[in-house]
Amino acid sequence: MFEIKDFSIKIKDRYFIQNLSFTLNRNDKMAIIGEEGNGKSTLLKSILGLCDYAEITGKIDTKGNTIGYLEQTLKEEIQQKKVYEILFQNENNYYEKISLLYQYLMQLQLEDDILRQTISTLSGGEKVKIRILKLLIEEYDILFLDEPTNDLDIETLEWLEKFIQMTSKPILYVSHDETLLSKTANKILHLEQIKKKQECRYTLLKTTYDTYVEQRLRKLEKQTQVAKSEQREFEKKQKKLREIMQKVEYQQNTITRADPHGGQVLKKKMHALKSQEKKLEQTNFTEVPDVEESIHFFFDVVQIPKNKVILKLDIKELNVNHKVLSQNIYLEVIGHSHLCIIGKNGVGKTTLMREIYQQLKDRTDIHIGYMPQEYDDILSNYEYVLDFMVENGNKEEITKARLLLGNMKFTQEEMTGKITDLSNGTKAKLFFAKMVIEECDALILDEPTRNVSPLSNPVIRSVLKNFQGTIISVSHDRKYIEEVIEECYLFTKNGLTKIDSNF
Repeated sequence: MFEIKDFSIKIKDRYFIQNLSFTLNRNDKMAIIGEEGNGKSTLLKSILGLCDYAEITGKIDTKGNTIGYLEQTLKEEIQQKKVYEILFQNENNYYEKISLLYQYLMQLQLEDDILRQTISTLSGGEKVKIRILKLLIEEYDILFLDEPTNDLDIETLEWLEKFIQMTSKPILYVSHDETLLSKTANKILHLEQIKKKQECRYTLLKTTYDTYVEQRLRKLEKQTQVAKSEQREFEKKQKKLREIMQKVEYQQNTITRADPHGGQVLKKKMHALKSQEKKLEQTNFTEVPDVEESIHFFFDVVQIPKNKVILKLDIKELNVNHKVLSQNIYLEVIGHSHLCIIGKNGVGKTTLMREIYQQLKDRTDIHIGYMPQEYDDILSNYEYVLDFMVENGNKEEITKARLLLGNMKFTQEEMTGKITDLSNGTKAKLFFAKMVIEECDALILDEPTRNVSPLSNPVIRSVLKNFQGTIISVSHDRKYIEEVIEECYLFTKNGLTKIDSNF
């Protein structure tokens, strides 16, 4: 149904993809995975002819099929339009689509009054739902989805999983949601940038996500063991050779002039040993794997007393744009609790997180770290990465920041570059790095894992699970809730209700 051959993408002097070929057939669900900034979204745009910043070569054959595309972000000019204008802007057969529209409105848990709302007034999750709705009612042959799970509530995530499983339409999609990947993918395309992001490689396999991860980890573990074994053997040979050379050198220094033949023998022996040394230095080693899972960071020991009151929230009405979102909101957070707030799209979770941040940000007895849902709410105040990391310009702190960013796989170019040049996943890691360097003991996180590679996310979950401070978060990431969260609250128009985190 769809085929590309010898497809390459080059931006400036750097290849992101070289000589990629694949086909998409009926029932194929191909997931594109990889680290932040490795070209996943660029690949989708390039195939569709929407990428104007890259040099693209290769052949594309759609075989006459129409392709529906869910972009990761909405264009600014669309934000001011009404929902119905977006849904039916290209539709001449409006009445034929009405029954489809109401069928999918119900499945996506949307009321029909949303059709008259302006796009900019919708929550992040509602915007994603509207764009999914548009793809469904236009009945494309093939779907390209760029981060379809971003901001979706858990019920809609489960609906999306079932839709991808059940439809026979080929789907090519980018996702960081490990649960979705585990339940839906039957082909994996893994894009990587290796050797300090100077070279690209890809892996393409017809398999499930869980099988791919398991096989990959086994392969990496074996490669690491071989590399370490080779290094140990090399050092052993090197040590033995040095000992012999030192012995010969000592003999050369102590031999008497009365024994010229012995001196010649030792000279030849030393020459042979140096030849061995040169040959040893040219040994080709198995490389230690250069992979995205190797990000490394941790929080220092946090000293928050278990009984310390972090937050006492008591809000009679939560409003936005003169609209009451929820009322009678009460929440008490004590000690190093790890809690998560869930709820349907549009209920006001992000608005609530902003309110919590406003109440806590000026506290002097705790150090607050805040990751908003829209990163630019904070990052737009800074031009360069290091400006954000170290606001006082202290050289010692800058050195510390560079080391930390290096451990989180920032390149030298990214460390010293502009924030606007970073991918969303790299921006997410930048927030975590800032929290570490500022020694934060209370974290307010709005969807902390949504833009990070599924292969890096387990590292982040492990760090947060072991964090001894307070975490107040909003998330729809089921792995995050399962592994990190101790208390879970459902947010509705009637406030917060504690629920079982194993829901």
